[in-house]
Amino acid sequence: MEWKGKAVLVTGGCSFIGSHLVDALVERGARVRVIDDLSSGARENLEHHFKTNRVESLQADLRGPGVALRAVHGMQVVFHLAAAHGGRGYVDLHQAACAGNLMLDGLVFQACQDAKVEKIVYASSGCVYPNYLQTDPDKILHLKEEMVGPPYDADNMYGWAKLMAEMSLRALSRDCGMKTASCRYFTVYGPRGVENHAVIAMIARAFVKQDPFVVWGTGKQIRNWTYVSDIVAGTILAAEKIDDGTAVNLGTMERVSVLEAVQEVLRYTHHEAKLEFHPEMPTGPYNRVADNNLAKRLLGWEPKVLFRDGLRKTIDWYFSTKDPARFQRHSLEEMLVERGVHT
Repeated sequence: MEWKGKAVLVTGGCSFIGSHLVDALVERGARVRVIDDLSSGARENLEHHFKTNRVESLQADLRGPGVALRAVHGMQVVFHLAAAHGGRGYVDLHQAACAGNLMLDGLVFQACQDAKVEKIVYASSGCVYPNYLQTDPDKILHLKEEMVGPPYDADNMYGWAKLMAEMSLRALSRDCGMKTASCRYFTVYGPRGVENHAVIAMIARAFVKQDPFVVWGTGKQIRNWTYVSDIVAGTILAAEKIDDGTAVNLGTMERVSVLEAVQEVLRYTHHEAKLEFHPEMPTGPYNRVADNNLAKRLLGWEPKVLFRDGLRKTIDWYFSTKDPARFQRHSLEEMLVERGVHT
């Protein structure tokens, strides 16, 4: 696919992942439009593009009357990232908000169909995978795309909405001939991330020198944190190479426990603190790691950033950009479970 001059919409484009995707598309010469209601995104993530008129900005809620159709009008490719989303504290504690993604996705897909958009690329999630497969942290498990079900057992309303959107896009491709693709993101982290995601939460605790240092769960939870630049590269490749609604995992196959991640944060930030575990807090599945072999075969993609390296880059960004006074205006506990706490 030739990106130069192509009209591209990124929904949720001011958000963490969305803004990095916009950067990559602008670099490739695309004509980019962004729509974001700023419920979790921040304009400053793309301010340099807005000032130079390299990116068109719409601030609106896609669920409003006619907004989705206005947003997709004239677009050739739509990257749909907008959602009620967050880390474990958010998706566990805000079920009604996450259920709203069902309507949001439907409105965007229908608008794309009506506007004859050439292609939809959807930001799905590892949350589509069955919870019952992910209970034993001692089991070596890599989730393959076909393991999503049946039987289905997605992770809370957030996971069910993502799964339904994937199925909708496959149906649109099969029944209507629309070009679609879904990317299952696994535990993305990096600069511009927010505190309601685990890695940024750990870094924030070190930034404020929290002692005792709180760890949600037992620390045994296994994840495959994936650096944002790798996620963006895979998403663009999916736009270029998948047309039939296939869903593909984008995630590293590194298996890292929460405790190992915490220890690396403390080591790199030179913060000495007693660890305090809270198994009663939201933790999610205890064993979630992607198998990325399908992405290698279909896209020629594999992650390039090792967790330790990406973590250190993220810590350096956080410590160099965050104002300690911010934590006087907003409590860290609020940041861990809410959206839109930017300043």
